[in-house]
Amino acid sequence: MSTTTTRRVTQHAAVDLGASSGRVVLGRVGPDTLELTEAARFTNGPVHLPDGLRWNLLGLFGHALTGLGDAVRAAEDGGGITSVGIDSWAVDYGLLARTADTNSAAPGGLSLLGAPFHYRDGRTAAGVQAVHRRVPFAELYRRNGLQFLPFNTLYQLAADELLTGPAASAVERALLVPDLLGQWLTGEARAEATNASTTGLVNVDTQDWDLELMERLGLAEGLFPEIAAPGTTLGETREELTPFLGGQRLPVTLVGSHDTASAIVGTPLSTPDAAYISCGTWGLVGLELEQAVVTDASREANFTNEGGVDGRFRFLTNVMGTWLLSETLRTWERETGRAQDLPALLEAAEQVPEADVVIIDVQDERFVPPGDMPARVGAWCTEHDVPTPASKPALVRCLVESIAAGFARALDDAARLAERRVDVVHMVGGGSLNALLCQATADRSGRDVIAGPVEATAIGNLLIQARTAGTLSGELEDLRELITRSHSPVTYRPRR
Repeated sequence: MSTTTTRRVTQHAAVDLGASSGRVVLGRVGPDTLELTEAARFTNGPVHLPDGLRWNLLGLFGHALTGLGDAVRAAEDGGGITSVGIDSWAVDYGLLARTADTNSAAPGGLSLLGAPFHYRDGRTAAGVQAVHRRVPFAELYRRNGLQFLPFNTLYQLAADELLTGPAASAVERALLVPDLLGQWLTGEARAEATNASTTGLVNVDTQDWDLELMERLGLAEGLFPEIAAPGTTLGETREELTPFLGGQRLPVTLVGSHDTASAIVGTPLSTPDAAYISCGTWGLVGLELEQAVVTDASREANFTNEGGVDGRFRFLTNVMGTWLLSETLRTWERETGRAQDLPALLEAAEQVPEADVVIIDVQDERFVPPGDMPARVGAWCTEHDVPTPASKPALVRCLVESIAAGFARALDDAARLAERRVDVVHMVGGGSLNALLCQATADRSGRDVIAGPVEATAIGNLLIQARTAGTLSGELEDLRELITRSHSPVTYRPRR
């Protein structure tokens, strides 16, 4: 199938928000063109308020709007920006109330009720118990196909007392992070399908809101807006925003707004039996499937069936990723008052003798919250009667090899549960730059690891925008051919 309907090149802006940073990427896309330029980058992270961890979503929106203005100026010589797309992390949401002021300029007459909670906030334990008292997890899995994660949206809603508490009457609407930003940009509210699938409230068979489940949980039927597929045009940016956007109103296109969904679109899967690892704060390890796998075995292995672009399923499991390294570096920086040189530490870690490498269980829940990661590793080693890494390079090697061991187990589980032969692994995202991690994953999984592109999420975001605009056409496989032609990956082969 051809990927072209025309030979033109269009420009698109991808707002890509991660758990530690965000950026606006300007992309030039055509039948033989895939060029990315970073227009803006900004930091992101939890805000420690008295009531818990929150997101500074107002600051993020301000940064994104400024970045879009930068992208507009950068795109002037190339004919301007055709559309904007937003992707972000999943599960977190903002709660909105109907404004009492009939003259309010709030988009859609809705205003935000406080800063959204961060998914690593510890409040969700009570939410898990509240949900499972009403609907046991085994039944939940049959309905939504999602692995158990204590911060999934339905547990957070329960923790916020939206099931039975007084907050329920004040809330008009809940919007996941990219949907909320899209509503602030356009005034229009939709629930993009790939991100909606992570809430636990979407039926895995119908891919629509499970209204019966929502009723059993005490949630209002209209709490979330209607679900819309990637490739839907949400609307144009609001008139009030034109001064920030070069006097223009820009079309906003729904992409795979869960960043992993966009990352998988941007992964040039080389064979039908290729697996992927989207590696950043988390390592999302799995397969792209046409049908969900909702079995007792997949539930027990904690595999999820999240919605993908074009009706595909992301059959994957979450493995702790580079969060372990970044939080370790932050701990050392706090202790020493100096920035840590990760490339130098990785180089030194590679020299640690194989016999001295300690493997920990990266899925232990103690490693989820922010904090002193080296101390937690030491406590884990003491409890399990293994040597504690004695130096910084030894600890870095321990973390890298342990993450790779977690990846290898997940790859074997994915192949077994989906009854697929996994012959190659594509690693994309920031982790694909970590040569030590890529090689360790190849060694421990016994499979070739093809690393890159690093910018898979932004690429996937841009490709769906370009297809919606008519610049490209075809199935995901056709879009991925453009990535293969435009980017040179690095292959790591198993050494043992």
